[in-house]
Parts: sequence; structure tokens; C-alpha cells
Amino acid sequence: MDWQLLDRDREIWNRELATFVPPKVFDSHLHLYELSHFNGPPPGLVAKGPASAGWAEFQKRIAEIMPDREVTGLAFGYPQTTVNFEAANSFLASECQHALGAGLPTPPLCQMLIHPSMNADFIRETVQRDGFVGLKPYHLFATEKPTFNAHIPSFLTDEHMRVAHELGLSITLHIVRSQALADPSNQEVLRRYATQYPNARMILAHAARGFNPHHTVVGIESLRGLRNVWFDTSAVTDCGAYEAIIKVIGHDRLMYGSDFPVSHIRGRCVGLGDNFLWLTPDNTKLDAAYADVQFTLVGIESLRTLKVAAIACGLNDKQVEDVFFNNGAELFAERLRV
Repeated sequence: MDWQLLDRDREIWNRELATFVPPKVFDSHLHLYELSHFNGPPPGLVAKGPASAGWAEFQKRIAEIMPDREVTGLAFGYPQTTVNFEAANSFLASECQHALGAGLPTPPLCQMLIHPSMNADFIRETVQRDGFVGLKPYHLFATEKPTFNAHIPSFLTDEHMRVAHELGLSITLHIVRSQALADPSNQEVLRRYATQYPNARMILAHAARGFNPHHTVVGIESLRGLRNVWFDTSAVTDCGAYEAIIKVIGHDRLMYGSDFPVSHIRGRCVGLGDNFLWLTPDNTKLDAAYADVQFTLVGIESLRTLKVAAIACGLNDKQVEDVFFNNGAELFAERLRV
């Protein structure tokens, strides 16, 4: 039942979220794609969805999760080893330019999907030609194997950081390694990159890969004082990582992200021991004598988690609006019409 909005999903929105999510939303983490962008079979999640997920399709789908909201955001391609980088980036640039030309009050922005072998001149030329506001590296393209244990420089190089510093680009970075932000090598590289390349703006995806919240809780102090580092909330369904970021770094460094189309799968990610596990209908038997237990969409679970963190941290309405819109608008003020 991925990609389907059910009555029980609407009930959760109406009961818990309709009065929490502000009217304007900046979605700092979303993927646009076409199935034709993949060489070979597309990833299972996107294969189940629409053949083309451009800006109009995203607007339609995000309205299922948060109806009657004005949503803009930061988009990038869907990073898989089979992706055609040129096609994915061209499609993305075209979608963002089309939305800009349509005169939307808050048109989307886009980041360029990159891999480690792209040189600085190529990235610089593409960014300036196509209007990208940033870069989207991903561990699947890392030179180290297995990529889930890759060090950051093997998929986001110093050469890329120099270009980002030179042009003032954002970088949405999904760190890996088993302990994520609690990993000393990740901490060292993040501090070095942020200090050595101060004009680059790093956005640590998934609350610094806080799928196991303890890793973000343990590691967050390592980033204290870095004012060119932000975090997005995308697809995190445990409030501990959000709370650690708000309390140590500040709510003004946290930005809402849907992780579309991951937002439209049914499931929840839980921290287990020193790792995490995605629970979905494919790997979990929902057999409870006390209730009819059913999954909802990840996008809804993540919003509920953010609400719990906001309450626990005592955020007021203005601060919630910051997380959902103002922080992203401030970060991209020179490019985003607000």
C-alpha cells in the first residue's frame, strides 16, 4: 500500500497534525525523477510510483500528506548506482526553471547530483549554467566499499568542497558509517570541512543520519559552534535526534524535509541496539491481540515525531514556523522569492 493515502492516514493528520503544520512549508529534502533516468530496473520504491515525478507530481503527492499547505523546497535527483547523472540533473534543472517561469510565489530550488569523479570545472560550469544552488553527493557513489562504511571524502571530496566554498553552494550530505554522527572520523571531517570551507553550507540529511537517535545525541556536541551546518528532518521517526539538535545547536538550524518519495512508503525506522531497522509491511508481521496495528506513511510518522520533539523542547508557534519554513527561507534568501 505504498503511494496510497488511506482513511486512517487522513484521520491521523486531522487529529494530530492539522493544527501543528504551518500554512507555509519549505521542504528541504525531496527527490524528483523519471523512471527513464535509470539504466536498468529502477529502485523498487520509485518503480511502484508514477513514471515521472516532477514538480507538479510532487505538489500533488505532498498535498496528500499535508493538505492545504503552500509548499516549496529544495529538490535533487534520486541517487542510485544505476542513475544517469546527466539525464537526472537536466530533468531537475528543467523542472525548477519551469516552476520559476510559471511565477510561483515560492519556486523550488535544486541541487546537482554528483559523484566523486566529477572535477571542479565540470561542476562549476554545470551549476552556473543550470542554476543549481548546491550539490547532492551520496554514499552509493563512494570510492570505498562497502559504501555504508565509507568515509565522507570518498564521496564528497575536498575538490567539491572548494567549489561549494567558491560559489557559496549548499551540500545535502547523508553521512554513513555504523555510528553516524558518533563516529570520530565523521566528526573530524565535518568540522574540518565546515572550518576550511566556510562559504559552503552543509545540510546533514536525516538529522545527521539520526535513524538511531543515540548516535546524534552522542555526536551532536562535536558540531557545536559551526554556523554553516544545518540539519533536515527527512524520514526520521524517532524524536531523540531532533531534540538533540534543537537543544545543542538550536532550532534555527533544523529544517523540515519530507524525503519524497520515501515519504510515501508505509513503515517506520527504529533504533535497535547500535543500529537501526526499517519496519515495513514486507518484513514485519503486525499480529497483536490488543489492537488492529497498521502502518501509516513515513511522511506522516516523521511529522508526528517532529511534533513530539517540538513539544518536548518547548518550541513556540514562531519557532515551529522557523523549522517548517523560515530557516530554509533564510538559508536560501538570495535565491528564494519570499
